[in-house]
Amino acid sequence: MTDELTPETPDEDEQPIKQRKNGLYPGVSDELAANMKSGWADTELRDLEPIEQAPNAARRREALSRRFPGERLVIPAGNLKTRSNDTEYDFRAATEFVHLTGDQTEDSVLVLEPRESGEGHDATLYRLPRSNRENGEFWLDGMGELWVGRRNSLDEAAALLGVACADVRELADTLREATGPVRVVRGHDAGIEAALADKVTAERDEELRVYLSEARLIKDEFEIGELQKAVDSTVRGFEDVVKVLDKAEATSERYIEGTFFLRARVEGNDVGYGSICAAGPHATTLHWVRNNGEVRSGDLLLLDAGVETNTLYTADVTRTLPINGTYNDLQRKIYDAVYEAQEAGIAAVKPGAAYRDFHDASQRVLAEKLVEWGLVEGPVDRVLELGLQRRWTLHGTGHMLGLDVHDCAVARTETYVNGTLEAGMVLTVEPGLYFQADDLTVPEEYRGIGVRIEDDILVTEDGNRNLSAALPRRSDEVEAWMARLTGQQA
Repeated sequence: MTDELTPETPDEDEQPIKQRKNGLYPGVSDELAANMKSGWADTELRDLEPIEQAPNAARRREALSRRFPGERLVIPAGNLKTRSNDTEYDFRAATEFVHLTGDQTEDSVLVLEPRESGEGHDATLYRLPRSNRENGEFWLDGMGELWVGRRNSLDEAAALLGVACADVRELADTLREATGPVRVVRGHDAGIEAALADKVTAERDEELRVYLSEARLIKDEFEIGELQKAVDSTVRGFEDVVKVLDKAEATSERYIEGTFFLRARVEGNDVGYGSICAAGPHATTLHWVRNNGEVRSGDLLLLDAGVETNTLYTADVTRTLPINGTYNDLQRKIYDAVYEAQEAGIAAVKPGAAYRDFHDASQRVLAEKLVEWGLVEGPVDRVLELGLQRRWTLHGTGHMLGLDVHDCAVARTETYVNGTLEAGMVLTVEPGLYFQADDLTVPEEYRGIGVRIEDDILVTEDGNRNLSAALPRRSDEVEAWMARLTGQQA
């Protein structure tokens, strides 16, 4: 990584250039400053077509406007976050902002301004304009375009996103002077929140955040298409991993993580969450993301990973694979029990069903297996009533999926976990059994085995569709699939 331009004359001007926000740096000669102002081609992009999701985002803004008439609504994208010293994490725009704009630009803010007539809102997207070349900003400011790359002009952004755009640097002052009711999505832009500090309340802002979360419960056709793209890339990522398991055995779980990440970066934006590449007893740790353990023949690999598309929709898929290509008898017994539980859960996903039905169906199957194996005393209804199966099932059987891997997370209980499934919802079904390495309540041979199977399920008008059906689930199909990929079968 290159260091930023520093002045030829040190003394009091030794602070990094990136801290200089306006005007020329004192250590720059007049001749260089004049030279840098001129000789640049016009790069304005014209005749741009709106991005594919622009009409959908406009409809979402209209629905938001109807829900909060007469109120100013402020939805920030967020700012860069420091990773260390003068380096930042890759930026990921706030989900609410992306859903309403299709934009992903840091420091941007969407504002819905109520019209004086009282009818609806005018939407404005506040963004940084192109870097100023007259005052040297584009090359002297560490966030100038010479350092971090070209950004769209305000006119370009307006054409692409289908919404009026203005300079975000003027917004904080505008908001400070504003009157009337206002709400802001908190937690993304401290400067914007400070400008509104005496105008907003936590309770009213939370109502806005909850509404925006619930607005994502039902996906439109564009969103479903993006989720399918994410899943398809994820399937290819799982295939990539199977093909290099021999190399992972020679290194660590990190080889698996890196292999899947390559697919995510080539075909999408990133991984949608930290990949869980849990081999052997690590599979019993639900969120094992250290990925620094050994990969051993004879053990299982629990791979929970998802590609995030360039529009930020993510898949979330899990398979538990025999590292040597074949389940042993006990591994197969546990795996098949989880598969049976998942089948029961998927069958319960349909419009009109209670959201909790798929969880209850999966849990009943797992409780039956635990009683059958003598690991917990029945009858099954008693086990379920007391929740005794949860020592080994641990987690809920699924969650909504979309722009966030755990989408719609702040929706009200009555509209989500106590709600009813509707066509267009996308959720995961992911039962599991986990026998901890130090669990003395189970036979020794069970200890250190963890199995989860997870698929992404779209609720349709007449039932459901498994978006990740291209990835084998049944134990014999998994073995045959792995054999084909590793060349062990003709």
